[in-house]
Amino acid sequence: MPETLVEVTDRVVVAGASGLIGRALVDSLRADGIAVTRLVRRPAEAADERAWDPGNAPLNPAILRGARAVVGLNGASIGRFPWTARYKRELLWSRLTPTQTLTAALGELGPEGPAFVSASAVGYYPSAPGAVLTEDSPRGDEFLSDLCGEWESAAQRAPGRVALLRTAPIVHPEGVLKPLMLLTNLGVSGPIGRGTQVWPWISLADEVRAIRHVIDSDLAGPVNLTGPARATANDLGFALARRMNRPYLLRAPEWAISLVLGRDATRSLLTGDMNVVPLALQTSGFTFTHPTVEDAVAAAVAA
Repeated sequence: MPETLVEVTDRVVVAGASGLIGRALVDSLRADGIAVTRLVRRPAEAADERAWDPGNAPLNPAILRGARAVVGLNGASIGRFPWTARYKRELLWSRLTPTQTLTAALGELGPEGPAFVSASAVGYYPSAPGAVLTEDSPRGDEFLSDLCGEWESAAQRAPGRVALLRTAPIVHPEGVLKPLMLLTNLGVSGPIGRGTQVWPWISLADEVRAIRHVIDSDLAGPVNLTGPARATANDLGFALARRMNRPYLLRAPEWAISLVLGRDATRSLLTGDMNVVPLALQTSGFTFTHPTVEDAVAAAVAA
């Protein structure tokens, strides 16, 4: 496929379009008549695809020229366990290398080039029981916090507007609900650790709507993509159990989870307490389709 494009005023370039968020974002953009260019790590097959090989070859900046925004969603799954030293390197490489490849191409276009909307995660923040975490809150000191910090630093090398999507776990059968639905269906779900720890969350629909809001607005810097209502691990677990008409009784102690998943993954994903609020979204006028975790579970899981 040629590496040049006819400029389309209303066009978005998406890297990581094959993932859960990427697929939903592409579908949403196309439904509204917005052209999408997908960057793929294989020979391009469709008219809207362009092949790239981050880490091995630079990206032709002509592919990005004329787009409204470039959205970077690349990254190996943090839901694969255990986080061995080797897999931690993969988690880092799979985020930094594509981001660096995109920022290098954007750098050749200069500050008048497309906005760069780069994925990050609420794992940036520390576990902070009782605190409210906004975009101005400090970074944590766990592995996932350091990963997010390096990821964001790489994205900020782009010369134009840069927005950093600190995304919460997605309430979806392919997201945070995947292991929980399995346990719930087997009738062995229950509190994880204390169960009272606050879990950030967001529905897939609101994740996509929020990304599009960021693209269309002047938002720059970190943007928390989280649901607006505080929810604990028990709130999510109970909502899922009710939706699936199953019990929610068996507690999984933190020490047992750590034996299986490892300390870093357990603290970062399951037992940490993080009340992350979407301040930047709300102050910029964004409204949520699914304002509570119960709404998000109902939208994601058939009764």
